[in-house]
Amino acid sequence: MNIRLIPAPLFIEFEEDKIEFKEEYDKLGAEIDDPVGQYLKMAKARGETKDSDKVVMELVVALHRKVDEVLSLLKNETKELIELKHTAKITHIGYEYFKLKEEILIPNKKYYARLDIPFFPQREVPIYFIAIDTQVAEILLMHDRDIKDYNAFVAARERAIIREQKGIKWV
Repeated sequence: MNIRLIPAPLFIEFEEDKIEFKEEYDKLGAEIDDPVGQYLKMAKARGETKDSDKVVMELVVALHRKVDEVLSLLKNETKELIELKHTAKITHIGYEYFKLKEEILIPNKKYYARLDIPFFPQREVPIYFIAIDTQVAEILLMHDRDIKDYNAFVAARERAIIREQKGIKWV
């Protein structure tokens, strides 16, 4: 099996799969469809946003989510995430695979995890993966929006590495 991986320093929390992780996975995927996000989707479907700047709309929605987060903090409302047993450093990523720094996976075991990836807007990225060996894993399941953003992140890392190899500096 030939897996192409590129360097990318990320962090991951994970644990062997259990039934109760499915609810959190679904919940974290539904956060994308919060009331403001739903309103924006409906407005797009009705054609009400065709003259709007997409970037500005995304920034306004992200700002609204941040205000909601601040209000939740002020009200002492916390987002409860399941505590996962393992935290590890990812050293390399690919479009469907990643590699951990340490040899801590059990081959052929299925895991639930949350990735820490610098997306905008910032969010928890829940995934399911299977260990190929003690360090390399294949991503089995990820929400659609997260897949698009993850793949864009991999592509951006590839471009950065190519520029680095060519000696091109972008400021």
